[in-house]
Amino acid sequence: MKLSWRVILLWTLPILVIGFFLWQGAFSTAPMPTGNNTASTRMTYGRFLDYLNQGRIMSVDLYEGGRTAIVEATDPELDGRIQRLRVDLPGNAPELISRLRQDHISFDVHPPRNDGAIWGLVGNLIFPILLIGGLFFLFRRSSNVPGGPGQAMSFGKSRARFMMEAKTGVMFDDVAGIEEAKEELQEVVSFLKKPERFTAVGAKIPKGVLLVGPPGTGKTLLAKAIAGEAGVPFFSISGSEFVEMFVGVGASRVRDLFKKAKENAPCIIFIDEIDAVGRQRGAGIGGGNDEREQTLNQLLTEMDGFEGNTGIIIIAATNRPDVLDSALLRPGRFDRQVTVDAPDIKGRLEVLKVHARNKKLDPSVSLEAIARRTPGFTGADLANLLNEAAILTARRRKDAITMLEIDDAVDRVVAGMEGTPLVDSKSKRLIAYHEVGHALVGTLLKDHDPVQKVTLIPRGQAQGLTWFTPNEEQGLISRAQLLARITGALGGRAAEQVIFGDAEVTTGAGGDLQQVTGMARQMVTRFGMSDLGPLSLESQQGEVFLGRDWMSRSDYSDEIAARIDAQVRSIAEHCYDQACKIIRENREVMDRLVDLLIEKETIDGEEFRQIVAEYTAVPEKEQYVPKL
Repeated sequence: MKLSWRVILLWTLPILVIGFFLWQGAFSTAPMPTGNNTASTRMTYGRFLDYLNQGRIMSVDLYEGGRTAIVEATDPELDGRIQRLRVDLPGNAPELISRLRQDHISFDVHPPRNDGAIWGLVGNLIFPILLIGGLFFLFRRSSNVPGGPGQAMSFGKSRARFMMEAKTGVMFDDVAGIEEAKEELQEVVSFLKKPERFTAVGAKIPKGVLLVGPPGTGKTLLAKAIAGEAGVPFFSISGSEFVEMFVGVGASRVRDLFKKAKENAPCIIFIDEIDAVGRQRGAGIGGGNDEREQTLNQLLTEMDGFEGNTGIIIIAATNRPDVLDSALLRPGRFDRQVTVDAPDIKGRLEVLKVHARNKKLDPSVSLEAIARRTPGFTGADLANLLNEAAILTARRRKDAITMLEIDDAVDRVVAGMEGTPLVDSKSKRLIAYHEVGHALVGTLLKDHDPVQKVTLIPRGQAQGLTWFTPNEEQGLISRAQLLARITGALGGRAAEQVIFGDAEVTTGAGGDLQQVTGMARQMVTRFGMSDLGPLSLESQQGEVFLGRDWMSRSDYSDEIAARIDAQVRSIAEHCYDQACKIIRENREVMDRLVDLLIEKETIDGEEFRQIVAEYTAVPEKEQYVPKL
């Protein structure tokens, strides 16, 4: 691994500092002089006094403030030769100088060197200098990292990504399935490219466009396409990047963002997930002034305040427009709200064509058939679908994607990963009757969606599945269709009870019963399809929004609540009785279908209807066939 010199320096700094202090501690005191003044033989202070009394001391050199002395003395044991000895003197012996003068002994006092103070000063300075230098290199190294430590002193600066020429690689031709939204935004691009065409008739450029739609429908992709088409400076930021734990930081970032935008006007600002900062004000408990509200106030002022801004178009995206502040949605701030919804069958076909460009498809693959089978899929879902099909193709070592991989990918995206098939047992037969019950009741009801396939292959948490093909472009649902769906959902439980009896009823219908209860309750409380009359007794607002709906209240009395429960129960019981009746009257065909399903594990919808038609009349159903 290659290490930079900065990393090596940061690792060696502590070692150098520790070594320096050890070296300083060893040499901070002035040592004995070297050369002729050294003495290797020591002599005790008591013996020194004896020599002094006997007159054997020739000279004395005092060092270290009088704590150490180098003594020249004659030793009778060595024939009177002069010997240099080192003596450690006590600190409290001031009479020694007087005694030396009195005995006329030559002495000299050597003052201590000042090296210790110098090295102490240097040691006290070098560690802060090295520490500051290391921090400087750290800050400099991370200064180019967004949000890194090098930007610790720039909390109030905008973190928006700026592109003078936005090269996102996405154009309007790469966005399919949402033609109405594309037309609305193409006008914005025309405003930026050729403003004189609009100003000639008195038109003003819109200040803001709000993209509204469920997740995965292509709101951010549209913003990238606008950036790629407009050819003007482009700022992109997420709503969560405005809000910090420090009060005033978000408002400062908003000011800095619009200051940069005004310097580069005309330009586009894209704020993704604006609901993170644009929620309704006054939603807190206690009326506190929080950081998010200050940020929103600053955003409102910058978009359309006293000064205003010209040449700046703000594009925002959200999937929660119901929680946005009303002042943010008014004309003058967000002049247009563009709904980006899930594509219809034509839109899905166009989306599939876009995502199939870089996929190797078998000639037998029909994108039209895929589009018909995937109602409700968004652009992100379709992209994921083709990617899953490509992964399955590679796993199965095939050269091209076939319809088999497409069908398996649809099942995996909708229901989950395929599990291990069940062994032939009583449990498998019971599940087969349950799934055939759904399919048989749905087939024999005129207002129910047609069966697509029935399978015993487990997926996700389900041990078996029955697929229905919903009617395309069905914006309105009739009362008969809702009752048919409730009856079809109860077909599995009805089959268990009719075939195996009350004692063998299982928990497999738990999800079906939740679905039935929800649909029946909506019929009574929202759609006015009961004996209570045409009344809407419950709002569509499911979640409690803190500060606005904190105290949830009932829209009806206890008496009406009891009648609602009775109506919901009446609808469910009526549909359940009808499902049991259909199964009892068609027991023979049901047994044959169950045996076939256990043998094959999957029955196609067309084959299923042909077998049922051999025993009873199958009602013709109106199925939407769009022109592609």
